[in-house]
Amino acid sequence: MTARTVSQLFDLKGKTALVTGGSRGLGLQIAEALGEQGARVMLSARKTGELEEAVALLRSRGIAADWIAADAAREEDIARLADETLVQFSRVDILVNNAGAAWGAPAEDFPVEAWDKVMNLNIRGIFLLTQRIGKLSMIPRRSGRVINVASIYGLAGNAPGTMETIAYNTSKGALVNFTRTLAAEWGEHGITVNALAPGFFPTKMTQGSLDNWGADRMCARVPLHRLGDDEDLKGAALLFASDAGKHITAQILAVDGGVSAVL
Repeated sequence: MTARTVSQLFDLKGKTALVTGGSRGLGLQIAEALGEQGARVMLSARKTGELEEAVALLRSRGIAADWIAADAAREEDIARLADETLVQFSRVDILVNNAGAAWGAPAEDFPVEAWDKVMNLNIRGIFLLTQRIGKLSMIPRRSGRVINVASIYGLAGNAPGTMETIAYNTSKGALVNFTRTLAAEWGEHGITVNALAPGFFPTKMTQGSLDNWGADRMCARVPLHRLGDDEDLKGAALLFASDAGKHITAQILAVDGGVSAVL
């Protein structure tokens, strides 16, 4: 077989991708990267207005994009999202599990309802959607890429006096081992399963922390002395999504400016 060029290995023309939490922030950044390389992209999130704006943005950049509004914490919505995507696309080559939530409170006073909300979206919903897409599309075709968006806060606790996010950290830690375990099980089907572990990226979900701590103070803890930006997940996501990463599975890639080295 003639060796492909690097450009060919990263080419996603003819591929389809489903990105949850894809209407803004990290999910939209990843969707844009996949679309720029030729993938047809389905975005999902809860809010119709944000999805319409995101799809309009992608289409303005020449990306084939569609959307389905769904709550990734609700079992019936998850089933509908998977089924409607398969009707429209006929298959899902790349599944990006990005939808997530956080909640801040001291562990001793952490509300049970908040714990359940975070766990339902950040791990249970991911399991259900991945299971359905795998069973209906990837396993029968013996091909697929699953990319989970974890966090460096799933690799360690929080520094004293900083964030109090026990449910978020726990859910992301579970997602890390979900990634490794599923990769081991589904490798025989030709499916790779990997996770991105972002550090701090300014997004709507992280705005409160940024307001409390300030960008300069947060950057001081980062070896590269900067926060993540609108480009920093693109290359890593493309590696996991494309044939450039076809022999990479069960890996957790921190994209954090070096923070995980000094946690």
